[in-house]
Parts: sequence; C-alpha cells; structure tokens
Amino acid sequence: MIVVESWVINADSPVPVPSEAVPEALRSRIDGGQLETWLTSSSGRSLAFVTNTERAMVMLLEDESDPGGHAVDPGAQGSSDGFILSNGQDDEYPDEDTVPIREAFSLVKQIVATGSWPTDAHRVVDR
Repeated sequence: MIVVESWVINADSPVPVPSEAVPEALRSRIDGGQLETWLTSSSGRSLAFVTNTERAMVMLLEDESDPGGHAVDPGAQGSSDGFILSNGQDDEYPDEDTVPIREAFSLVKQIVATGSWPTDAHRVVDR
C-alpha cells in the first residue's frame, strides 16, 4: 500500500490542499500580495514558493536543517528582483536560479501530487 503524503499551506488552513487546487491557491495568495508561500507535508518536508509574479524560486527541503534543492532555468541570463518575503525582505535572484511562474505552478502541483520533482525538471541539489 502506497501512502502519499498530504500538504498544507502553512498560513492558511490545517486542511490539506489537493494537488489540482495548488495553482489556484498560489494565484490567490499572489493576488492578495503574499509572494512567499510555504507548504508542509505530513512527513515533515517543506516546499517553498517565492515569486515576483513573473518568475519563482521553488525549493524542496527534507527537514528544517536540510539545505534542500531548487528548480533552475539553465542558460537564463540576468537577474530579477521583487521577491518579497513575508518579513518584508526584497530579494533578488539570478534568473538561472528561478523559473517562469507557469513552470513553477506546474512543479509545485507535481510535488504535492507525487512527493517528487517531475523527471524532466531542471534542479540543483544544495546539499
């Protein structure tokens, strides 16, 4: 028997979010000015989504001490700012360390659905 972990959006509700509802939940938070979203799984993993509304940083961490891994856009040039964290900090990231927002929605949906990155996702392990 395979048990798939469930995920909750930390700041919203203790009710697990179904994978098919993830893109809309993220869009709703962005529309409300919340550009940083953390999801926590029933197994204790964390999934971060931070956006400037055009690109997003997507990170998956196994536990609190894990540096994890993040999605990348190989060959992307330049950098982008406007990644506003919940504490008000305005971050800037190289574009190669973020992905277009539509791709980010897809990545988060896949991780919530299966617990894993898509096999074709470009990512780096930060361990």
